[in-house]
Amino acid sequence: MYSKKLARLAFGLLAESTFKCPLTRSVSSVRTLCSWTVCLHHRQKNPLSEGLTRLNVRTVSQTTLDPAEVRKFQAMASKWWDLQGEFAALHSMNDLRVPFIRDNLLNVHGILQLGKPLAGLRILDVGCGGGVLSEPLGRLGADVRGIDPVEDSVRTAELHSSYDPDLWERVRYQACTLEELAEEELEGFHAVVASEVVEHLADLDAFASCCQQVLKPGGSLFITTINKTNLSYVFGIVAAEQLLRIVPSGTHDWEKFISPEDLERLLESFGFYVEAIRGMMYNPLTGAWSWQQSTAINYALHAIKRKEEPQPGQVWAESENLDEPGRATNYS
Repeated sequence: MYSKKLARLAFGLLAESTFKCPLTRSVSSVRTLCSWTVCLHHRQKNPLSEGLTRLNVRTVSQTTLDPAEVRKFQAMASKWWDLQGEFAALHSMNDLRVPFIRDNLLNVHGILQLGKPLAGLRILDVGCGGGVLSEPLGRLGADVRGIDPVEDSVRTAELHSSYDPDLWERVRYQACTLEELAEEELEGFHAVVASEVVEHLADLDAFASCCQQVLKPGGSLFITTINKTNLSYVFGIVAAEQLLRIVPSGTHDWEKFISPEDLERLLESFGFYVEAIRGMMYNPLTGAWSWQQSTAINYALHAIKRKEEPQPGQVWAESENLDEPGRATNYS
């Protein structure tokens, strides 16, 4: 009884906050390409202990793997398909993230096959867990490769997909890290999906670099994650983990959350431009997700890998309205 009252109160406060923080936007594809080696980002201290935003230098570990995170998910590896368990919110999120991925890919590639709109596209699902997102993407016709460093989660995904013959030829799983796969799959995928993953990684620079390597030019990167705000700490950790127990306590570390602005800057520095950012909200009373104007807590992002790196002098040449690269227009 008390948990339901608390959920109503929390959801009411959250819904009110979304109307005060309208941040949803669509991002123009014309961007200035930042330096490849940007590693300094705005980071914040715990809002309830420090109170003020400050700068931190995020160390570069050259690996996406965080052993502590692996141990967390190892303990839950058999629970991915418990629709009432720890991953219930992820199953519900499919109602938003699957159409978000599908529709944006169709905007880029067009309808490839009726009934299987993503047929012919190779999608990499990073941090696939038990295959909760890989399976519906496979049913849309995509050739899906799901990777996860937790071998037991991969075994769970393989077992579950084996019950559906429609997935046998479309969805494959592999126990490995993103950087390990990047060594063998250079520009091999039309899309990379990292849903509720980046907040668990050890190094976001290594993640962005590997995504850039495995994506084809013009390929799409889809991310859903948690913003780094006071609201995300209150609702994403205090309420979701400690009070309502939507996810196990200790699932998230607020220090690993990242704002849409910082994530966009990071991706741009690795050769992406961001097409769209949309806010999301979870209703603990109904167990359903919905799109929101505010990105204060959860958000989804779609970025595209640039088809070619600008050559020295190319940007200057375009700004000077040259008829041919390296040759200025003669106005005499």
